[in-house]
Order: sequence, then C-alpha cells, then structure tokens
Amino acid sequence: MPELQQLRAGHAPAVLAFELANRAYFAASVSDRGDAYFDRFTDGFESLLAEQGAGICVFHVLVAEDGSVLGRFNLYDLQDGTAVLGYRVARHVAGHGVATATVLELCGLAAARYGLHTLRAATSHENVASRKVLVKAGFAPVGPANPAELGGKPGTWYQRDLPLQQ
Repeated sequence: MPELQQLRAGHAPAVLAFELANRAYFAASVSDRGDAYFDRFTDGFESLLAEQGAGICVFHVLVAEDGSVLGRFNLYDLQDGTAVLGYRVARHVAGHGVATATVLELCGLAAARYGLHTLRAATSHENVASRKVLVKAGFAPVGPANPAELGGKPGTWYQRDLPLQQ
C-alpha cells in the first residue's frame, strides 16, 4: 500500500527517477522543468529540504511498497494558516484515484499536523485531470490564475477551507 511520507534526504534518488521517468508526461500539462533542473538536481533537492526545515514549505512523496515514488504532494508558501498545494503523479497511476485520495489525505495532515485552515491550488484550464482532482477533493474555484503562474496558460485558482482541529 503506498504511503505518504514527508520528504527527506533519502528520497532523492527515487524523486529523481520519478521526475526523469515522467518528464514528457508532465510537460504535456505543465511547464517542463528544463535541463538545468536535472543537471543541478542535488542542489535543488537540498534547497527544498532547507526550505522545509525553515518552515516555509512542507514536501511529501507518495512512496510505493518497492520504494519508488508515485507522486509528489507539496504545501508551499505557508503563511498565516494558509498554503498553496501542488502535486503531480506518475503516468502509470494517473486516472486511478491516486491523486484525489492523496490530496484528501494531505488536506487532513494540513489541518491536523501543520495547523493550516486554507489550501489554495491553481491549474490551467486545459489540465482537466487536475481540475477534477481538486473538485473531488473539496476545492472550489475562486478566481482566475495569472497565466504567468501556469507557464503562460490561462487557469483558475481553487480553494478549500479545512476544518479547525481541536
């Protein structure tokens, strides 16, 4: 059974393998990370861990039983009880409810573990799968996204208010 884990240094090889194996698939719906991302992957990965350590972001990976990464689920720009959600799943698990189930799990963690009360996410109009995931996970459209935030593509911001944890 896949497990959602907070990103740690030991995940680096599996994250790189995930990104390389799915690069073309991701580029069809979001901006390609570019060769520089892969050329300097170690430095970038260490920067993510430093941001997480500073409390600016919280990064997660969905790890399969064999240790491979099935998806990345990130909360970034944590501020005043809000965060932005970003996610991507491997091509071979897309369309099987993995993203929706994991986003729902992360919503619970966001409230219970990280004390967040609002999550926001943006997706392009053409990324139908991502829009479906957000709606199924309880997000509602709240307004247009700046195309510059979505690789030049028009899109929409979605938001979900989380239940207050006691």
